[in-house]
Amino acid sequence: MQKNYKVVSPEEAVKVIKSGDHIHLSSVASAPQCLINAMCKRGKAGEFKNVHIHHLHTEGPAPYADPVFEGVFQLDSFFVGANVRPATQSGFSDYIPVFLSETQRLIRERYLTINVAMIQVCPPDKHGYVSLGTSVDATLAAVETAETVIAVINANVPRSFGDAMIPMSMIDIFCEDNTPLVEAHFSEPDDIELAIGKHVAELVEDGATLQMGIGAIPNAVLAQLSNHKNLGVHTEMFADGVLKLYEKGIINGAEKVTDRGKMVATFLMGSKNVYDFIDDNPGVLMMDVGYTNDVSIIAKNPKVTSINSAIQIDLTGQVCADSIGTKFYSGVGGQIDFIRGASLSAGGKPIIAMPSVTNKGVSKIAPVLNAGAGVVTTRAHIHWFVSEYGAVNLYGKTLQQRAKLIISVSHPDHQECLDKAAFERFGPHYYYMPLNKTVKTNGINNR
Repeated sequence: MQKNYKVVSPEEAVKVIKSGDHIHLSSVASAPQCLINAMCKRGKAGEFKNVHIHHLHTEGPAPYADPVFEGVFQLDSFFVGANVRPATQSGFSDYIPVFLSETQRLIRERYLTINVAMIQVCPPDKHGYVSLGTSVDATLAAVETAETVIAVINANVPRSFGDAMIPMSMIDIFCEDNTPLVEAHFSEPDDIELAIGKHVAELVEDGATLQMGIGAIPNAVLAQLSNHKNLGVHTEMFADGVLKLYEKGIINGAEKVTDRGKMVATFLMGSKNVYDFIDDNPGVLMMDVGYTNDVSIIAKNPKVTSINSAIQIDLTGQVCADSIGTKFYSGVGGQIDFIRGASLSAGGKPIIAMPSVTNKGVSKIAPVLNAGAGVVTTRAHIHWFVSEYGAVNLYGKTLQQRAKLIISVSHPDHQECLDKAAFERFGPHYYYMPLNKTVKTNGINNR
């Protein structure tokens, strides 16, 4: 369409920021780096102070989290990514514990008032609409409620559909910057991750609706689903691993109840191949996080299989996924949203999958969680637990049965120590409990 909007420089655009403002940044690959740099330049010059910044995980630099900006910027993130982890762990930045589904609620219900939303969008179409591209999540809520919306028009932002499409009238200030979006590349799965992927893939049934977290394990699972049929995707995010399955027709959404035939996500984290895949693709809907992570909507689809990882699990099934002891490492995210949604889905399987030990050989299966560790998935929520040594179903099992099952898939070097801890906790009766290890079957009783 013919340009009928005024473009200003990033330096001019961020002049609307004043002391005490709350700023929302779009997430992951869509973090508007040119605006971030201009904002930090103003902050360095002492033009404002006590500016609060909110976002989910972002890729790329996060200079506002640097301790040199103490008193100028205060980052209160919804998820602790690698680029802000040191600052958060040292106390210069902070973290808001919240289910991913409710990040938009914090904004829409004014628990957090957003003064300025800084986003990236694709060039406008002939109808005057732009797309939020790879980041809808809580960004749409920020756009709807912010006093001022600054948008960077970037030709590299894909024109995605669903809630991502917004009219230009929702935007107050426009900039232009065609810097390529930051890409996320994941390492090839190692032998341990491949073994975990194999055990998880054996739990995935034809017609299942998939939700996957971030990293090598989900990619290892997807790589082993080439003989499956009619898989669907309803997830908070996806990466490159789904593309081959989509191209082969294995992912087609044919058995989904909601958004049949569509892949649904709220943000993306991957290579340019993923960004190109969603561009002008009506088969992908980028939706508000209040929709993608709504437990009641998730549960409507059949055989929802949620695959999430963790940092530590104790012998009763309590899962820590956001911190290493008292040090925050990531966040609550959407784990519980999808654990709960999958557990209520007909034939659903909520899965927690992780290596049995750290890279240094420390057992991630512990008698009790480390002091200060946060319980994300409670012992009442957990169903399937998977390590490289197998898959066990903890749902409906007693504490002593759980301990035996979890120890059965722990690293052999740590089993004796864990067994001793279980005996000390539960008493001599523990040794006489039958194992009854649950393995993968197609029976509904073992879901």
